[in-house]
Amino acid sequence: MERKFEQEPSDVVKIVLFGPESTGKTTLSDQLAREYNTVWVPEYAREYLQNKWNNERKTCEPKDLLPIAEGQMRLENELAKKATEVLICDTDLLETKVYSEAYYLGYCDPVLEKYALNNHYDLYFLTYIDVPWVGDDLRDKPNERERMFNYFKETLEKYNRNFIILTGGREERLATAVKHIDNLLKNK
Repeated sequence: MERKFEQEPSDVVKIVLFGPESTGKTTLSDQLAREYNTVWVPEYAREYLQNKWNNERKTCEPKDLLPIAEGQMRLENELAKKATEVLICDTDLLETKVYSEAYYLGYCDPVLEKYALNNHYDLYFLTYIDVPWVGDDLRDKPNERERMFNYFKETLEKYNRNFIILTGGREERLATAVKHIDNLLKNK
């Protein structure tokens, strides 16, 4: 059963966009995929939770986290087979773990935690909160952006993840990301 949460073997360089809501992760994922003529993995939680909201008028509950994690890994494993030399991930299970802990008093399902820590990525881009917050049906913490950013950063440090903080506008973030991805590809 748990295999559905693990990464399948792949030779592509895996990049994760990581950070609080409304910090430009999806926009940058799309830009980077275009830059490297590859595919990018959307955030499965957005589709799942938008459907839940539309159909039930309910927000995320702890019971939703494992189906979200399963959907995220299914997408990632499928798209890794279609990627060129880079796969851009608009989230990972570590981000799901952070949100679980932030919303549910420090709780994270042990299965989610296991795979959040075991799955491997070559580089994380931690998106800073210096872009305007844009609300939607799912975003709900406009006044907690700094606290959430710090929690994301502390998580990357705690688990010794390779990461770069991205700041500035779209062009600056893209240029910084491309520089770091190019270095990874050159040294691979």
